[in-house]
Amino acid sequence: MVQRLGENGYYESSRMIMPEHREAFLAQEREQQRRGKPVLDEQAIEEIVRALADSYNQKLKVDLVVFNPFYDEPVSGVVIGINQSRGKVNLLLEDDEREISITEIISANV
Repeated sequence: MVQRLGENGYYESSRMIMPEHREAFLAQEREQQRRGKPVLDEQAIEEIVRALADSYNQKLKVDLVVFNPFYDEPVSGVVIGINQSRGKVNLLLEDDEREISITEIISANV
């Protein structure tokens, strides 16, 4: 009996977790993996604007890296519209159209 109560007493042999606690634990782990958005310098912003303008004017395919709190998302397509007042770019992808916020773009290459 003494060996059974070893390190953690009765709890050693009867560990269990409630589903609500498991969900809360997993949500907390996901939240800890969240990243902050990188701050871009003026040169990087100019390169992004130039690549978007070239894609729009010359109908060239542009490769964007869009910020996501958990990973950087690569997106490729042709810019079909730029709405400066809303800060959005309309991108024509291979199968559909997508609207991306200009402030979420980390890098752009034509």
